[in-house]
Amino acid sequence: MAATPPGDGVDAIIRQWRQVRPDLDCSPMAVIGRVSRASRLLERALKEHFAQYGVEPWEFDVLATLYRSGPPYTLSAGELSAAAMVSSAALTNRIDRLVDKGFVDREVDPAHRRRVLISLTDAGIRATDDLVGHHLANEERLLAGLAPAERKQFVRLLRTLLISLGDQPQTPTTD
Repeated sequence: MAATPPGDGVDAIIRQWRQVRPDLDCSPMAVIGRVSRASRLLERALKEHFAQYGVEPWEFDVLATLYRSGPPYTLSAGELSAAAMVSSAALTNRIDRLVDKGFVDREVDPAHRRRVLISLTDAGIRATDDLVGHHLANEERLLAGLAPAERKQFVRLLRTLLISLGDQPQTPTTD
């Protein structure tokens, strides 16, 4: 007989709900609770990892978004806001901090005076190029509890859930 895997924090919560409200189907909590808890645990682990390199997770997100756009590693503020999934107000603050660190430049688009272009500096390119390797190694470590086939299944299931919730590829906005 196969051993029962150890329970997690959500199992305990569901057991409590079943005791006080046995009439309710708590099965949605088994999914939503675990996704929420996993998100918090992963965010904490990513924050701790990036702190070793003097970078906040949001800083890496902005730098990586610019980097993965390819040379010349430049996006308009609207494109960056959409791709990084942050508001323009939040992006302005983030860009200010990254400019202060010397990782990005901000300039008015000479072809469209109302557009602001955000570009990685040479220091930003070097930092992102270095960080992405460390980041992927950390993500590999965080997912080590899942076998390759389980990861593929998990990816498929999460994609299905995200699409059902309305997630879709971000389309660039025009500034």
